[in-house]
Amino acid sequence: MRQMRREYCWLCMAVLLTYVILNLYILLQLEPQCSDTPYHEIGNYVAVEHKHIKCRDNAKAYLEAKKADKNTLQFMIKPYTIRNQTNNILMRSASKNSTNIYEEIFRINSEQKIRNLYRYGLKLDQLSVVMVVQVHDRLEHLRILLDSLRKVRSIEKTLLIISHDLYSDELNQLVEEVDFCPVMQIFFPLSIQLHPKSFPGDDPNDCPRDMRKEEAMKKKCNNAAFPDKYGHYREAKYCQIKHHWLWKLQHVYNKVHVMRGYKGKILLLEEDYYVAPDIIHIIQMVQSLRQKDWKDCKECKIIALGRYDEHHNFRVNADKVEVANWESSRLNRGIAFNRDLWEEIKMCAKEFCIFDDYNWDWTLQHLSSKCIPQMKVLQMEATRVFHMGDCGIHQKGKKCQPEKKKKIIEQLVGNNTDHLFPNTLSISSYASLPLQDPKPNGG
Repeated sequence: MRQMRREYCWLCMAVLLTYVILNLYILLQLEPQCSDTPYHEIGNYVAVEHKHIKCRDNAKAYLEAKKADKNTLQFMIKPYTIRNQTNNILMRSASKNSTNIYEEIFRINSEQKIRNLYRYGLKLDQLSVVMVVQVHDRLEHLRILLDSLRKVRSIEKTLLIISHDLYSDELNQLVEEVDFCPVMQIFFPLSIQLHPKSFPGDDPNDCPRDMRKEEAMKKKCNNAAFPDKYGHYREAKYCQIKHHWLWKLQHVYNKVHVMRGYKGKILLLEEDYYVAPDIIHIIQMVQSLRQKDWKDCKECKIIALGRYDEHHNFRVNADKVEVANWESSRLNRGIAFNRDLWEEIKMCAKEFCIFDDYNWDWTLQHLSSKCIPQMKVLQMEATRVFHMGDCGIHQKGKKCQPEKKKKIIEQLVGNNTDHLFPNTLSISSYASLPLQDPKPNGG
């Protein structure tokens, strides 16, 4: 009897040991190992060595990209196939020394790490939506935006790119907590934070904003001969917004490796927005409508998801789309477009930069009348992007109450849940005559 018990114990131990060995073997087989050779060009993706992916040679089977044809894949990493270690990466806490911060953002911009790839993978094609959020310093507003994005249907299929003009440990920590989609951070390198005492920041020898030109010429301060249309000199904090806007597009389209060859839509958001849960669904529906009604909207280059209306009648307008001319004062909130428009903006880069206005949206309206003719917009009649900005660069002296505004918006969205995610869209109206070239605001 004792002999049988011993044999039974030895048998159980042998089975357990075999089980452990088999599991170790499987783990070792699945653990990617780097080959000495970086990837070469794969389809539309001009590949470089992926520093955020540790991979063995057969990982090529998991990184798929086919030549970009209509509705074909342009870039894909399958989930649960490549062990991605980026989720454990913490941003380094840079000191207030601008040199240290510059070195850190140079590293981040170069490495292009994408978090949550292992969980969701990443697939980019003509039906995809890439969201690019321009962020300054409003932590609580950004938190609310991210909370709203978490509720968006199909957000796990979306690449979220956060573009900062301020390196902040608090903001970085908040972005690191994003676990609902693939996310990347990029940093504007020509920021005031990195150039506090020189252009494009505030040089000590810059002419004061309200100094008269005659006095500035005698003083020989910087740019004395070139005040704006209203006799004012440059204010860095305003100009930075326009500079950042153009830089982020250039960086996303021309520098981010996974975006090379991407022909789908990018959606531009800001830190003080709140989005409806059907925003991706709407972008894809509008894109289908644009293709169906192509004859009536050949010049439609932008989808505008936001409106400035105080009252939103979702019951009547949730499935209605207006064809409008680009008008910065009412169409600049949450816009989506593809690479074709970016290429046109690049061709007009000089005009974009020399137009005497610190607003990117007014400048874009100027381009629509001078350099990119007939730039029409498909605008939703019922907004999918809400503005949280009770305070900010354009609202001086106002008390920030983002949580109060959030509750109002959430109640509005909740009351109209039945009208979201429409099955069809229809064009409700068409634009009248093209708008005149806008009067520049200076800055």
